[in-house]
Amino acid sequence: MTPPPGADSTRDRIVAAATAEFARHGIAGARVERIAKAARTSKERLYAYFRSKEELYATVAAAELTAVAEATRLDPTDLPAYAGRLHDYFSAHPDRLRLMSWGRLELTPGDGPAPDGDPVGATVRHKTEQLRLAQRAGHLDPSWDPLDVLVLLNQLATSWAGQSELLPADEEQRTAFLAARRAAVVTAVQRLFPPSPASHPSTTSPTSRAPQD
Repeated sequence: MTPPPGADSTRDRIVAAATAEFARHGIAGARVERIAKAARTSKERLYAYFRSKEELYATVAAAELTAVAEATRLDPTDLPAYAGRLHDYFSAHPDRLRLMSWGRLELTPGDGPAPDGDPVGATVRHKTEQLRLAQRAGHLDPSWDPLDVLVLLNQLATSWAGQSELLPADEEQRTAFLAARRAAVVTAVQRLFPPSPASHPSTTSPTSRAPQD
């Protein structure tokens, strides 16, 4: 029987070691021996928790998607702010973006859908449904396909996380540079997907206006 999550710290160590290994080497390049060694356990113990390297990656990816969701909080009524939070998260953790990119490159067929149980596919479906509901409620332009909204927004928000060679070496200059890039990302998303007036009603109503002289 596979031990349940949280049963002991061995599983947590395996997941932590696998996260670093997959981010650095991808799925095909990752080595179970290195993961087990970094987790201070054996290959046999690792396989008691995870039947394959692909299953281990799926667990790691699901955990990362949860972390991203908690850190960035998708708000379909304010996509520019959401894009800014995504930019901040992945600029601070470019290794996490590499981790997710390996899955798209190595596990998703080039001419077909993602395999069953793919955590990325489940997240995409959940977020596109959130966007679709926002469109129905009048908070987002309904002329866009929700999937296009999500993909374009993600591409804009993460565009600088993979451009480390363009960042200034000086820490102060790098901070200012990324702040400017963040502003550009937010502006681009604002222009593509401006919040509907229904999302931000005017705070001044006819009955609350000050009397005119």
